[in-house]
Amino acid sequence: MQDMLADRLPAGNDYNQMRAFIAVAEYLSFSRAAEVLGVSPSALSQMIRSFEERVGMRLLHRTTRNVSLTEFGENLFRRVRPAAFELGDALAQTRIAGERPAGTVRVHAFRSAAQKHIQPILKSFAERYPDVVLDITIDDETVDIVAGGYDVAVRIGEVIERDMVAVRLGPELRQLAVATPDYFSQHGRPEHPRDLVHHRCVRWRWPGHQSPYAWEFFENDAWFGVAVNGPLILNDKETALNAALQGVGIGFAVEDTVADYIAQGRLVSCLEAWSAPFPGWFVCYPQQRQMAPALRAFIDAVRSGPDAGLSGEAEFVV
Repeated sequence: MQDMLADRLPAGNDYNQMRAFIAVAEYLSFSRAAEVLGVSPSALSQMIRSFEERVGMRLLHRTTRNVSLTEFGENLFRRVRPAAFELGDALAQTRIAGERPAGTVRVHAFRSAAQKHIQPILKSFAERYPDVVLDITIDDETVDIVAGGYDVAVRIGEVIERDMVAVRLGPELRQLAVATPDYFSQHGRPEHPRDLVHHRCVRWRWPGHQSPYAWEFFENDAWFGVAVNGPLILNDKETALNAALQGVGIGFAVEDTVADYIAQGRLVSCLEAWSAPFPGWFVCYPQQRQMAPALRAFIDAVRSGPDAGLSGEAEFVV
């Protein structure tokens, strides 16, 4: 069977003893080598004796005043010294690379989250971290982050998977039922969410779901859903909002996205008394002992971005 590199590398005491030998051979002084290694001279002497026993050869001549290499020690030192430098350089370069964000970060984001929290940071992030590639998937499907091969996701709090680390990006959200003034003039205003079943509504379907989303409202300390009807079913919220703006029917959208239209008089909201807030946007990712610098850089950028309202919010496990 072919030898494997891992089988030939020194392990445990072998590595420590070889390191001790290299230090003594380099300085030809037990006291100086012990100082560099951060051990006592007696401990260093014991490591050298154990190493010589392990290799079966005397490697050093020792007197009370001098240290010199035996022939075997000279040959061994000549061979291992370049390898030790190469190993040290490789570890140093790996450590430096690990400290400098680099590599690919795979991101999954809901469309509204991408518009609000990711798009504003793209230019500054690319300039600050030129060695990081952001591979971003934008859709409203609730995917399994780990199974999908993603490093991080940005989504609303109510659909974060269990055992994920989550960081709040902003305040709570709420959805409003809205329509054009002309629509309400022609069809009247619903007085209760259940009246929506008698109205023309612009419906939205979660990607991957067969049935349209049931509009959610809050009453008597509990949420309830209304399966609305209407002439249009879409899987894109922006198109659904545009349809409501055109007078197709009543739309249902996050307040932030319709606030300007309401202020301009192009849309009118209704049923506000039943429109309660719910957990807003979060950046979430699997628990991990060591986080790649590139992933940490992205998370920090999103947390402190121009549209992140709670950049000081602590991370917590859902």
